[in-house]
Amino acid sequence: MVALGVAGFAFVLYLRTLAPTVLYYERPELIDAAMLQVHSYTLGITHPTGYPTYTMLAHLFTYLPFGDPAYRANLASAVFGAAAVFFLFFAGLRLSGRIWPAAIGSLAFAGGNIFWSQAVIAEVYTLNALFVAAILLVLLLWRDTGRDRYLLAAALLMGLSLTNHVTSGLLLPTAALFVFAVNRRKLLDRRLVLKGAGLFVLGLAPYLYLPVRASMGPPVYEADPGSFASFWELVAGREFGIRFATSGPGELLSRLASLWGYLLDEFHAGLLLVAAVGAIAMLLRDRAGALLLGVPFLGWLVYAIGYDIFDYFIYFIPSYLILALFIAVGAAAILDGVERLVARTPLLLRRITPLLLSIALLYLAVADIGEDYSLEDRSQDLKGRRIVEAVAEKTAPNATILHHRGPLPYMILVEERRADLTLVSPWYPSRNPMRVWSASSTPDNEYPTEESVGSNGVADARVAARKGPVYALENSVDLCDFQNTGFSVVRVEGDLLYEIVPPDRTPYTSSGEQQETVVEPGRVTDETASCS
Repeated sequence: MVALGVAGFAFVLYLRTLAPTVLYYERPELIDAAMLQVHSYTLGITHPTGYPTYTMLAHLFTYLPFGDPAYRANLASAVFGAAAVFFLFFAGLRLSGRIWPAAIGSLAFAGGNIFWSQAVIAEVYTLNALFVAAILLVLLLWRDTGRDRYLLAAALLMGLSLTNHVTSGLLLPTAALFVFAVNRRKLLDRRLVLKGAGLFVLGLAPYLYLPVRASMGPPVYEADPGSFASFWELVAGREFGIRFATSGPGELLSRLASLWGYLLDEFHAGLLLVAAVGAIAMLLRDRAGALLLGVPFLGWLVYAIGYDIFDYFIYFIPSYLILALFIAVGAAAILDGVERLVARTPLLLRRITPLLLSIALLYLAVADIGEDYSLEDRSQDLKGRRIVEAVAEKTAPNATILHHRGPLPYMILVEERRADLTLVSPWYPSRNPMRVWSASSTPDNEYPTEESVGSNGVADARVAARKGPVYALENSVDLCDFQNTGFSVVRVEGDLLYEIVPPDRTPYTSSGEQQETVVEPGRVTDETASCS
């Protein structure tokens, strides 16, 4: 009942703050959400590493009879997040042996602002946390029961987890070390090893979705895994590579310095001390358990700090999950110590002291939720919907829109609106099928390659202007780049949508409406004072 209460609390929290509709592109909070919403509905092929398990599971949610498809994709993340908290509770219970410490650890993780932020939008990270928590739980069940079926279940889950997020691959060597520490003879059991290998390969089966779906011609795809080489490039993330911070030691030191701040954002400082107690207790009493938690905790932490990506802090989530388990163990160790201290005191004191301490620790686990609520609440976030309506209602027929990973593919494919538009993303590499995309026809090859012209969209706008009106969404281009090259920029809808007008061309949006020209050739306004 406590486990259901903790998971239910997490689910209600995520549900109340869930994004209500289609999302949009915004760094660093919303990089992939809008595209994942359209991929989950249309069964598309996402950016590297493909995420086939997430795509297929989220697609099932799109059949629910309430909300729009984007809301249902967001809901999938909330469900995965609450399920991760549920499994985390039982993993904490296995390690700590006590119910309330397990609840404290899982609640602390559930209310952490980074994990919470991913549970209210369409994203892959809550499903990754679910797999990590489930794998740790079944490995602990194997140790406690000695039943090989739990080892085999772990092998299957590790294969599945790789098809969602490749960083979970660190659990493979971790599991081998854990088995070696608990019962090394299992690694010499040929039949068991072969069964485990077979189930691991079976867990990789969702990868077949990628070439099979590619052969069917999905309406939207960000990579084409039609050949073995392109398939491997996709699932291995070769587009991004395993790049570590390239700005030198200064960047690494900066990230290390910021780590404490991220930890304090996720957990109360008092609980971080409890986690330290838990880590020490495990090193002294449970070396195998310390190995099971310590290796991935440090591995994921080092990977996140070193990975050359601007939203690296999201990669801390699996390490936060491990910290929550250390909190559970530490809380149990503290309660055990307090109970020993009051063992010879009156009965009332023996009963009330652990209870009061448990309440205090539970408070620390949820103390920051009220403060973080307004930061993570997306229940009123309608910006993506406003973008869709502005483009659908206020752009010219057969226009070109400069955008990047925004809600427009969702508008065209899911809501079946404005299939006449051509979408151009200056930020995509040239080989990405979504760089120049149209649902109604095959885009021509007149657009320059991103490598040859950079990614400011000016060259793309010149090509598109020969065909008709050109627009740009905010965050997709720098308006100053157009001002500096002779274009005018006309505001169409607030700060959401602009028309990019070539020299000596009349804006399409000027007729019938009062429109503001915010950037004219050679003119610098207050809004664009930084243009040079």
